[in-house]
Amino acid sequence: MKTEFQGLRTALYKVSDLANAKAWYSNVLEITPYFDEPFYVGFNVAGYELGLVPEEGDTSKGSGVMTYWGVADAHQSFKQLLEEGATSFEEPTDVGGGIVVAAVKDPWGNVFGIICNPTFKLPE
Repeated sequence: MKTEFQGLRTALYKVSDLANAKAWYSNVLEITPYFDEPFYVGFNVAGYELGLVPEEGDTSKGSGVMTYWGVADAHQSFKQLLEEGATSFEEPTDVGGGIVVAAVKDPWGNVFGIICNPTFKLPE
């Protein structure tokens, strides 16, 4: 039997300071974690999970895989993330069809992508 993929479930970010990262993401996302332990902090972001895990050993943070979180206005959200202490990674760009993508690096060097896609709808 072939596996039926059900879509994105969790994006993990490795952080060197879990307490500060939890506070930063709580502020940026305007929600508190639903799961909060010393080994993992999980946020439910509109049905998808953003997880924070303690950085262990020599790990590198890459930008080879991009996860984009949906927003209503990519330009405004990008500006707000910069004001919260993130650094620019990918300026807001219209990629066609009214879809705008952008990305920042959080204070721990993780790439945090955002997307405004007016044509994407979750299945009901």
